[in-house]
Formats: sequence, C-alpha cells, structure tokens
Amino acid sequence: MTVDRLVFVFAGCVVLAGIALAHFVNPWWICLSIFAGLNMVQAAFTGLCPAAMVFKKLGAKPGAAFR
Repeated sequence: MTVDRLVFVFAGCVVLAGIALAHFVNPWWICLSIFAGLNMVQAAFTGLCPAAMVFKKLGAKPGAAFR
C-alpha cells in the first residue's frame, strides 16, 4: 500500500473515531475530527503531512501526492 492510501485510511479512521467518541463519550471529542479535517486541508495546500512522514519512515512505498 502506498503512503497516499495509508494517509487516507488513517485520516478516515481518525474522523470516524472522533465522531463515535463524540456521540458515545463526550461531545468535545468532535475536536478530533475537526483537527483531522484541518490537517487534511493544510496538507492539500502545503504537501506537508505528519502522518505521511511517519509512514515513509516505516517503509511504505511513495505515492503520487506525498513524495
């Protein structure tokens, strides 16, 4: 799996986890989903994604978006 796909899967899981935690635990967990969304927007403009850097160091193959 490429870095791009791993980033998408990770971001999706973080958003879903934030929504589930906000629903079942405490509404303030929605901030986790907000943070993930804002991070995706800034990564689209800057190309800088902390998760992509971690996945690269773990040996994932580079994709088209995060080189």
